[in-house]
Amino acid sequence: MTDSEYRSTAPAGKSSVRMIKVPEDRAGQRLDNFLLGQLKGAPRSLVYKLVRSGQVRVNGGRAKAERKLEAGDEVRVPPVNLNEVGDKAPPPAGFLQRMEAAIVFEDARLLVINKPTGVASHGGSGISHGAIETMRALRPNLNLELVHRLDRDTSGLLILAKKRSALVELQALLREDHGGIQKRYLTLLAGRMPDGVMSVDAPLHVGLRQGGERHVQVNPIGKPSLSHFRVLERRGGHSYCEVRIETGRTHQIRVHAQHIGHPVAGDDKYGDPAVNKRFREQIGLKRLFLHAASLEFALDGGKTPYLLNAPLAPELAEALDRLA
Repeated sequence: MTDSEYRSTAPAGKSSVRMIKVPEDRAGQRLDNFLLGQLKGAPRSLVYKLVRSGQVRVNGGRAKAERKLEAGDEVRVPPVNLNEVGDKAPPPAGFLQRMEAAIVFEDARLLVINKPTGVASHGGSGISHGAIETMRALRPNLNLELVHRLDRDTSGLLILAKKRSALVELQALLREDHGGIQKRYLTLLAGRMPDGVMSVDAPLHVGLRQGGERHVQVNPIGKPSLSHFRVLERRGGHSYCEVRIETGRTHQIRVHAQHIGHPVAGDDKYGDPAVNKRFREQIGLKRLFLHAASLEFALDGGKTPYLLNAPLAPELAEALDRLA
């Protein structure tokens, strides 16, 4: 079943209640993402509100936003006045041009950008236009979906799927903790790392601070997490490193770097404020020095290889050059 066969577009004004049967190619999709596809133009915050209030039902019962849907599930989509909630201002023209220029690869099923720092992967509280919303504005005829996410302050490769089949296969590869997708990052760590490869095998637990801010810690009750750090160069007593990660936990590289006593330069959450101040004053580093530089994987059951690369952001390269 195609998207056009099961998605009924809401008319202008207030839509009516719709009962939608989940097609086979949407099996495994989270409820919130399924609803975002149904309620085109509705902000994510509204979708969560509809789910929390019980207006959305799955097979007649309440469900959580993160619930994974199964083929044949029946989803109740409540009436929504899209004229009131969905007519947000489009992304500014300059930002659209910047994001268009950030595209580093595109084919029939994938669109890949070199995400600038400061751009969220998707919109949310206080963020009108994330990467996915902006790329949808640039490609309005495509049904783009985020394959994965990058921290707002991290630059580098972000994959968007044009086809549901590619999304499903890539997310399955991401769930393979050891090699489904080979991920390589570039970072500057404070202090002198030892030679060779330092592997950090430390479980990570996501907690919440007061105010709802996520904070990740090394904790035995956390999820297994494995990172490999290798020094490429030493600059000014600090370490420019390549990092390969075998798991994709929230803030993984940043917390593992803090754990070994060499935090990422410019990291306001897990770094050393005094060291960050020196980086700002001496080399003009005003952002997190973490860049998703390459991704390697194969689709079609291993038959179609991809090697994606994103050059180091200019402000990071310039800061590195100033670090004698």
